[in-house]
Order: sequence, then structure tokens, then C-alpha cells
Amino acid sequence: MLHSILNRKAEKLLRDERHLLGDLRAALARCGAEEPMQERLVQSIRQLDELFLLVIVGEFNAGKSAFINALLGERLLEEGVTPTTTHIHLLRYGEQRGRTIGSDGLYTITAPLAMLREINIVDTPGTNAIYREHERLTRDFVPRSDLVLFVTSADRPFTESERAFLEGIRAWGKKLLIVLNKIDILDDEAAVAEVERFIAEGARRLLGFEPEIYPVSSRLALRAKEQEDELLWKASRFAPLEGRIRRTLESRDRLRLKLANPLGVARKLTDEALTSLDGRLALLRDDTEAIEAIDRQMEAYRAQMERDFRARLAEIETTLHRFQSRGESFFEEQMQLAHIFDLLNKEKLRGAFERQVIGDLPREIDRQVSEIIDWLVRNNLQQWQAVVEHLETRRAVHSERIVGQMGGSFDYDRDRLLATVGQAAQEAVESYDHHAEAEAIAAKLQQAVAETALVEVGAFGLGAIVTAAFSSAAIDITGILAAGTIAALGLFVIPARRRKAQKELRRRVTELRERLLAALEREFERELARGLQQIEEAIAPYTRFVRSEQALLERCRRDLTTIGETLDVLQERVEAL
Repeated sequence: MLHSILNRKAEKLLRDERHLLGDLRAALARCGAEEPMQERLVQSIRQLDELFLLVIVGEFNAGKSAFINALLGERLLEEGVTPTTTHIHLLRYGEQRGRTIGSDGLYTITAPLAMLREINIVDTPGTNAIYREHERLTRDFVPRSDLVLFVTSADRPFTESERAFLEGIRAWGKKLLIVLNKIDILDDEAAVAEVERFIAEGARRLLGFEPEIYPVSSRLALRAKEQEDELLWKASRFAPLEGRIRRTLESRDRLRLKLANPLGVARKLTDEALTSLDGRLALLRDDTEAIEAIDRQMEAYRAQMERDFRARLAEIETTLHRFQSRGESFFEEQMQLAHIFDLLNKEKLRGAFERQVIGDLPREIDRQVSEIIDWLVRNNLQQWQAVVEHLETRRAVHSERIVGQMGGSFDYDRDRLLATVGQAAQEAVESYDHHAEAEAIAAKLQQAVAETALVEVGAFGLGAIVTAAFSSAAIDITGILAAGTIAALGLFVIPARRRKAQKELRRRVTELRERLLAALEREFERELARGLQQIEEAIAPYTRFVRSEQALLERCRRDLTTIGETLDVLQERVEAL
């Protein structure tokens, strides 16, 4: 149908339009638009190959059916004061009169009328009728139209529901004519002019456009055609509107409308998709910030734990330093010439050393290590709880926020993923066994300390090491006799052996400290990394979804923005025809 009125310039424009609409269809599918949204575009593309489609809309009892009958010159549709049109009717040419209903609830009426050779006409239920499912069908049918005639009644023009419906039609970029019907009920021409002004001012003020308004009496127009009465025809004021419709069909306006209407549909769908994408991207940016906040919190947690751990290691070092000081003092006091006979009794010296120097050192070290374990377990749990709170906050924000109406699986996928990840984190918190975690870490520490060969005596082998250090430096009777004289013993041998014992003690304690602290630090780092890794793995599905979805939506937005810009250029080319 369309190809019969195309020149080369228009054919090139049609090819470009088909190509662009195809790109938009692919972009909407790629971006997850729901099927009804994609179907509207498909219907709009298909519309390029169909007859000119005239859609009649308006409130019930505005006289839509009467208007169509007057336009066709036959009482093809039922008229009445109640909502007689409760279904959408498609009027098209047919050699035989007939009425069929399709699976989609659309009634098709055929009749051998001349006008229907050029156009298809759609009669819709009233926008304020009680049949809401049919109102929905009407709203879905408007995007397929080439020209929309909005019929309003002279006795209640431009109602609130009409204004809202007109706004929806305008949003689709449709060419719109307003038919002011039933002017025969008004007193005179002044009353008709007053109603016209009311509609025009309302459209300008509330909808921002200058409407074409055609006051008519459909009732008089149909009678005039049936009776071939010129006076009735003139009184109906139907001729200007009928002439406007015929000029549209017979002029280049028809081509412009035919090409422009799919572009208007595409523009609206593109804008809706971009609005939805912007809402989703904003939500995902908040999700990204939440993930980054968790990352920052985990880094801060790691840094704080490392600082606190250093402080706890410093307490152990202080304990070992006090032990070393006691040992050196013990050697200083005991390794004197005055204690020469005590020095010969190694068992007595060992006992004194264990009481005065070692004392409860193993238990003190064990207590400090246990505190480190409890502290680590407690803080790991607190970190899990902080992550759970973050995820719950994101779910709450999502549930309270309207992202957009483009549809697809985004909303469901994101909410389900947050629920799954949040539930996993919550279960980790609820199942966190302090006692079991502490025992597991303690077992690893004990193994690590055992590997340092410091468990021969006591909790960390301090008794064995220090006793051996002292015994190796103890003075036996051979050493005393070899000194030759008491003076030499007091002046040279004992002080030398004392210094050697103190040096050996310092070496052994230093070695003990380094091995012990290294073992504790190694296990601490391992446990801290393990805890953080568990949290990262728990939220990894959410993190991957946010980042991949953000990349996809940003690409979709770039594609749709480019398509929108090209749509505007095509629209200008169409207007220039």
C-alpha cells in the first residue's frame, strides 16, 4: 500500500526507518524489555505495510459510534446512551458484510464501503467505561494508529479523564484531531464557539499543544447523507472534518503520517527504556557504592586488626622481656663468690630458677594467646554482622524505590540475589560457633608453636630452654679447682661465667620471642585472610551481578541514546517531505 505513493527520496527514507526500527527492536530485546513493549514496536513496524489506520477514541456516550456511522454514511455500528461499544472493532473493506472475533478479542467488521478501500477504522470502548480490560486494549491500540480522532461531547467537554487520555495519546507522538460532537444540543453558534474556546484553552494550558477542533453533529450528518438533505448537512458542520480527513488521505500528509507514526512510537519506547535504564543505573551505582563501602570497611577492619594485633604481640613481648630481666637479675644475684656452694648444687639452682624466674610464665603466655584467639573470633563475627546490615539496607532501598517500567528480569534477579546472598550471610552469622572457631584456631596455633620445637617443657618450652641455658653456664667443681685460687675465682671465673650465662639467656629468649611471635603472626594473618575471604566469597554473586549488569545497562544506554538521536534526524527528514 505504502509503496504506491513513494518516490525515490521517500523510499530511501523508508529503508532507513525500517533499519533503525530494527536496531531499536534488537536493542530493546538486548536490554531486557518486556514482550508487550517489544510487541508494540513490532506492530508499529508492521504498520508501514498496512492501510492507513484511523482510530476513534473518547469517553462512552460521546457519540463515537454515531460519528463513524456518519463518516461512512451507513448505520454500521450500534448507537446508544449506554456503553454499546464494549469491545474494540476494526472496520475494513470486504465484498460481503460480516462480523468476526479474533483470539485477541478484536471484532472485525467488513463492509463494501468506498472509504474502507483507503483506510481501516478502529472504534474503541469509552475511556471511562466500566470495562477496564477494554480500556487497556484501547490504550494498547493507540500506538498502532496513523491518525487519532478524539471525540468529546458538547454537553461535557474536556473532562479530567479525557485530559489524562489525551496526554497519553500525545506521549505517543500521534497526529490528533479533536471532534466536538453533539453541537446540535447547544443553543446557538455562540455557545459552540464558547465550548471550542474552553477545549482549546485547556489543551494549551494543560497539555501544551494547539489542537485542531472540529465541531460537528454526527446525528444530523448521518441523517443528511441518508436523506440527501443539504440543509441538514450544512447544519451538521461535518464537511470541514470530512474534508480534512480526505485531504490527509489524498495528499503527502498521508505519507508523512504513515512514516512519522512508527517514529513517534519508537521515540516513546526509547524514552521509556532510557528512563528505566537511568533508574536502574542509579540503583546499581548505589549498589556499587555499597560494595565499595563493604570493601573499604573490610580494609579498615584488616588495618585495625593488624594494629590491635601488634599491640597484643607487644604485651607478649613485654612478658618475655620481664622474664629475661628476672633471669639476668637471678644470675647477677646467684653467681657470686658468696654463693659458691649453692652454685655446686645444680638441682637446687634449677628449682630456684624455675620458682623465681620462670614462675607462671607459661600460663601467662597461654592466657595472652587465648585472649588473642577470643578477640579474633569476636571481631570476625562483628564483621559478618556488618556485612549483613549492608545487604539488608540495599534490599530495603530496592523495595521502596520505583526503578522503571521497562520490565525484564532485572528487578527480580537483583532482589532474588540480594535475598540469597543476604540469607547466606545471615546464616553464617547465626551458625557462627565461637567455641568451635576458637578451638580450631587454637589447634592451628598449637601446631605452629609445636613446629618451633618449643614445647619440651611447659606451655611453650620456656622451662627447658632457660634451664638448659643456665645449666650450660653453671659452674662445676672442676671449673672452681681449675681457677687455682679463691681470688681468681671471684675476680675472673665467676663474673665471666655470669656474663656468659646472661648472654646465653638473652640469646635463647630472643630466639624464643622471634619464633613464638612469628608463629602467632603467621597464624593470625592466615585466619584473618580466611575470614575476609569467606565474606568476599559470600557477596561475590551480588558483586558480579552489579558489575556485569552495570556494564550491560551502560552499553544499552549508549545504544538507545544513539538510536534516539537518529530518530530525531529521521523525524526531521519525514517532516521535510
